[in-house]
Amino acid sequence: MRVRKQRRQRKAVRFYTACFGFRQPFRVLCDGTFVHHLVVNKIAPADKALSDILSAPVKLYTTRCVHNELRRLGDSHAHSLDAIKHLAIARCDHEGKMKADCCILEIIGEKNPEHFFVATQDTDLRRKLLQIPGVPAIYGLRNALFLEQPSTSQRQFVKTSEEGRLHMTGLEHKMLKKRTANILGAKESKDSSDEQEDFGEQYLESSAVTKPQAVKKEIGVKDKVQFKRKKAKGPNPLSCLKKKTHENSKPSSEKERKDGDGTIRSRGRKRKRSRKGKTSSDTAN
Repeated sequence: MRVRKQRRQRKAVRFYTACFGFRQPFRVLCDGTFVHHLVVNKIAPADKALSDILSAPVKLYTTRCVHNELRRLGDSHAHSLDAIKHLAIARCDHEGKMKADCCILEIIGEKNPEHFFVATQDTDLRRKLLQIPGVPAIYGLRNALFLEQPSTSQRQFVKTSEEGRLHMTGLEHKMLKKRTANILGAKESKDSSDEQEDFGEQYLESSAVTKPQAVKKEIGVKDKVQFKRKKAKGPNPLSCLKKKTHENSKPSSEKERKDGDGTIRSRGRKRKRSRKGKTSSDTAN
């Protein structure tokens, strides 16, 4: 049972954070009846008990009107008055002259801009708060605290607001219609300008074709660009060397000549003979 309770409370907290923008640490606005319930049932510390319910850190607030209401109740609520003095004061302009429930309803307003969780034991006040979108209510039962589940009106408000965000408003529809008209007008003007350019190009081409050739010759305009063909040139004479001639390409010691029937062989090179021996013999004689 305890697990199911925690699961429901976490689901309710996610609903308010996702749909109405509640952020941690959560702000809890307490009235005198809730503080008196905490004191009687010895639920302390109060911030720890509330943070366990919401699964997040909390900061507790009250108003001066709640202070004055507890003070008027006398000694039976003296301990509750001492306990509520430790809470932060939410600003109100009533100076303690208004009833606590009316003060809280005025602080919450129509949209709960401060994102308060309201903790109260007043069933009528809780019923009124649950009719306002984005106002979660907390109450106590003996020594346990509970978070009210989102009411049908709050869920319906979220559903209608989501559907409204999906559809265009009247102003957005007018802006879209105006923008589409501007785009279509720009496109039509562009198409007409393109047609005029095409017509002008066709006119220039036809006039260029019908011009007589005599006028072109007088002006010196040629129909086609004439390029000079490059002729093949001879080799560079400086780069060409004379061919070397080899007299004895095939050196041979003997040459053959044919003359009539026989062959005469002639030696191409005469052998030099040394005359050292002859000179020596001549000197001896």
